[in-house]
Amino acid sequence: MDFKNQVVLITGASSGIGKDTAIEFAKLGANIVLVARKKDKLEQTAHELKKFNTSILVCQCDVSKRDQVKEMSKTVLEKFGSVDILVNNAGFAIYGSVSDLTIDEIESQMDTNYFGMIYCTKNFLPSMLKNKSGHIVNVASVAASFGLPGIASYCASKFAMLGFSEGLKHELKGTGIGITVVSPIMVQTNFLEHPSFEKMPKFSPASLSSKTVAKTILKAANSSRLEIIVPSVVRGAVWVKNTFPYFINPILGKSFKKQLDAIKKD
Repeated sequence: MDFKNQVVLITGASSGIGKDTAIEFAKLGANIVLVARKKDKLEQTAHELKKFNTSILVCQCDVSKRDQVKEMSKTVLEKFGSVDILVNNAGFAIYGSVSDLTIDEIESQMDTNYFGMIYCTKNFLPSMLKNKSGHIVNVASVAASFGLPGIASYCASKFAMLGFSEGLKHELKGTGIGITVVSPIMVQTNFLEHPSFEKMPKFSPASLSSKTVAKTILKAANSSRLEIIVPSVVRGAVWVKNTFPYFINPILGKSFKKQLDAIKKD
């Protein structure tokens, strides 16, 4: 994979998947734009990237705020002219039943996970179309294919991301621009640090490392596929669920609902 001198913008770049993705692209000589809300953590990531002798731009930005994304994109385009690879990675979840979550809590997940991706795509797509090249990588989740109790709002945001990406992929045919969704299972990041997950069991042995997902994002940036599920064996589970929903959905629903009810009783 040749990413030397390409401009790669990564949202949610201050930690976890975003940080490791920045490192993997920098190793291959890409110029990196780091985007996240916490400037101190972004600066720390930028410091770690200096050893790769690439151009690094730090942009403090809350992608759920369209005005902030507009200003951030203006800064990036003034410096680099265009973005070759856009990695929409910023996202979070709040655990809880729909009846218990506030509307603000539900909207906040959609604002960051879905609309943040929309704002970034809308601001950088025009330059990609002008150059007739580029690739958008949207980091979703296996939750884009499974609606689960306790994370219904998060699932909705990832379902939306996958559906949007599929529609956009059809629109971009013949333009030279690609779009690929990366959908991992649970990843060992700070994802579960939100207070709502306090009583949840922590990562299982099957959880992925953020570095594994980062390497998949690099693969996705050169892929013609719509979606890459990590690990690939989980694609079989998605196929079974879509083919035999009357069999799989009750099993999944009962399992996750039992966990949700147990936590609510504590």
